[in-house]
Amino acid sequence: MDNNKIKNRIIKLREEISRLRFLYHVENSPNITDDVYDSLTRELNSLESKYPEYANPNSSIFRVAGEPLSEFKKVKHDIRMLSLNDAFSENEIIDWENRVKKNIDSDNFNYFCEVKLDGLSASLHYKDGIFIKGATRGDGFVGEDVTENLKMIETIPLKLNTDIKGEIEIRGEVVMTKSAWKKLNKKQQDLGKTTFANTRNSAAGSLRQLDPKIAKERNLDFYAWDIAQYPSHILSHSGKHKILKEIGFQVAPFDKKAKDLKEVFSFIKEVGFIRDNFPYGTDGMVISIDNLELQESLGYVGKAPRYMIAYKYPAERATTIVKDISVNVGRTGAITPLAHFNPTLVAGSTISKATLHNMDQIERLDIRVGDTVVIQKAGDVIPEVVEVLTNMRTGKEKKFKMPEFCPVCGSNVEKIGAGVQKSSSSQGPRTRWTGAGARPVAQRTSLNSRLNTKSVAYYCTNKNCPARSRRGMQHFVNIYEIYEIGPKILDRLKDEGLITDAADLFTLEVSDLSGLERFGVKSAENIISSISSHKRIPLWRFLYALGIIHVGEQTAQDIANYFGSLEKIKKAKIEDIEKIPNIGPVVTKSIYDFFQHEDNLIFIDKLFNNGIKIDNSSVKSGFKLKDKIFVLTGTLPSLSRDDVKKMIIKEGGRVAGSVSSKTNYVVVGSEPGSKYDDALSLGIKILDEKDFLKLF
Repeated sequence: MDNNKIKNRIIKLREEISRLRFLYHVENSPNITDDVYDSLTRELNSLESKYPEYANPNSSIFRVAGEPLSEFKKVKHDIRMLSLNDAFSENEIIDWENRVKKNIDSDNFNYFCEVKLDGLSASLHYKDGIFIKGATRGDGFVGEDVTENLKMIETIPLKLNTDIKGEIEIRGEVVMTKSAWKKLNKKQQDLGKTTFANTRNSAAGSLRQLDPKIAKERNLDFYAWDIAQYPSHILSHSGKHKILKEIGFQVAPFDKKAKDLKEVFSFIKEVGFIRDNFPYGTDGMVISIDNLELQESLGYVGKAPRYMIAYKYPAERATTIVKDISVNVGRTGAITPLAHFNPTLVAGSTISKATLHNMDQIERLDIRVGDTVVIQKAGDVIPEVVEVLTNMRTGKEKKFKMPEFCPVCGSNVEKIGAGVQKSSSSQGPRTRWTGAGARPVAQRTSLNSRLNTKSVAYYCTNKNCPARSRRGMQHFVNIYEIYEIGPKILDRLKDEGLITDAADLFTLEVSDLSGLERFGVKSAENIISSISSHKRIPLWRFLYALGIIHVGEQTAQDIANYFGSLEKIKKAKIEDIEKIPNIGPVVTKSIYDFFQHEDNLIFIDKLFNNGIKIDNSSVKSGFKLKDKIFVLTGTLPSLSRDDVKKMIIKEGGRVAGSVSSKTNYVVVGSEPGSKYDDALSLGIKILDEKDFLKLF
């Protein structure tokens, strides 16, 4: 900004701060939070400090920055580490309870509340009571091996206070106390190094150090919050916490068993009054259905369990200026507006951009380039714009208009939803969409006619758009679990002309890669070996990898479980798909339309021609184990636990963590645990490996 703009900005800030002071002190009716007021004041002080001609003796500067990164060996989690859905109000928790009651048709259950610590989630594996391996959460499927660093944490027992044999997995949070964080930052400053913005960043940065000695020096703590595979005698989540303490772990000291939401809300408020005085950082409260059998029956949807939710205390807010609004292109072709800000400190992190989601959001907020806006970190993680301070407008702000053409490939952008469709007859033929394929085909029908949405969205119509293709192919390899291929390798393969779509990956040979610069024979062999070993895939993963709009992991599983084969899905009519539980009309139409278009079918055929096999494509009349519940215990002679789970799920069965009256089979190997005794006492049918294989 030139001096005139700076002067005008300072004048505007003084006027607005004066107005807010009057509302607060005189009218006793503040209309913004203290942190928004503080943010405006910080900006004014900063400008006055930089430009002495507008000096104010009360100006101050507040700066925090920095977060180190490290690399570690990847570790695949045996059981996926789920994330939690968030609630930011009591009404959202009530809505969650209503959804729970619809799924279990019962009012007879308790809740368990526990403080949600602000740290880094970790998974600890013990064998015969001895700590053998530890990893970060990562993306839930794959984390980083930080075993040696975790061994440096005094509150992680290297040997459990238990005689339980076999493997047990403990999950919890690696945290750093506020006092340790302050000491660390003081040391960093003395050494002229970067400081950490908050206790969470310092814990994550300390755990992800290549030298375990550094992790030891950082005085990290560990608080356990779950047993991933729990003994059958544990009946509740609160019972898990009791066991965790008995075997040597510390758990968050603030927890409560509640009989109803009234008690839950009371506890949330009680902790809210004192949480600032806790020695560690907290960002909310985790609320769970306490009964583990009910948890199993509720299951999960997408990446989150249905039986658990995280209430988040109000996030810290701040003000900043919208410098620009750009757009990104996602793997489905969705065009998403992105706001760019002056770098602003919010909840301990410097924020410079945030998604605006869609035009509905932009119009609702009436956000313009040049506006002064209030931003916060939703759930203390994701930045978002929550309000526009219209009193700060100068008249020079500019409204945002969605581009008519894709910023990446230049193809038409089409508006979808609310019965509106952008005309594009003058632009020539378009291409149809697909998640991972890339074959250009003239589009005969509009996207709008294929996707009946209520909200308005914008899409790039070119399915071969580089942005769509890149993200779509990365999604594809992730779902196929080909973790050796990352975005940079995909880019390289495309640039070299070795692949045009994801199906081409399965035609690659070692000689194709080993001749490329910076590709050795060993790395080429590892990549090709990984590709070859993932040609056989369950039906639900096959569907999920296709990138069908609105079809996520859980929906893909629902489709696969309902139809049982790809051929039945391809032939299904709208009314057939509508019968699938938990799938609405928008998703139904998206699924139906995907399989009506030739280019998508050609891509699927190409996958098969290149060696892809669907595990359950031969199932003819429903799943052999449909709705059957299995419990596994002990070590089988030739099958791994993961192999058994995959076999059961492929045939429509479920694997539970404990024995109950609803259990159909208990599969028993050598050195079985108490689940075997529970099965005997309840009269549950017991199978050894040979009996289990007879089911197939």
